[in-house]
Amino acid sequence: MMAKLSTETRLAQPDEVYARLIEAYRDLDEAQSHKLSAKLILLLANHIGDPEVLEEALAIARGEAAGP
Repeated sequence: MMAKLSTETRLAQPDEVYARLIEAYRDLDEAQSHKLSAKLILLLANHIGDPEVLEEALAIARGEAAGP
């Protein structure tokens, strides 16, 4: 069975998560910001661990898949 990316909100406090993400980037220059993004993406991709789910997430993020 093919895994499917969950795109429904599962965060109890999404605004708090958003604020933490914004705060993590505060005072970083462009290079530091890109480095943080890359590290965060790789950590979360490793946590997901399913290549099919990652492909679906990439397609959605690039706007190449139907849906929200």
